[in-house]
Amino acid sequence: MNAVTVSPKFQVVIPQAVRKAMGLVPGVKLQVIHFEDRIEMIPVRSSRSLRGSLQGIDTAVPRDGDRV
Repeated sequence: MNAVTVSPKFQVVIPQAVRKAMGLVPGVKLQVIHFEDRIEMIPVRSSRSLRGSLQGIDTAVPRDGDRV
């Protein structure tokens, strides 16, 4: 388990193993979310970097005749 300590300035250091696994580099923005009793940090990705991530998804959605 990776544990971190909150500094007097409320800063934390992300453990190296987590940084490498997530591909984090200096300057990456993280979205910080309070969810129930925990804090979640989610890397902010550009929409361009997500291009092609849903390859093979079925886009055939049944539609009403007047909504084509």
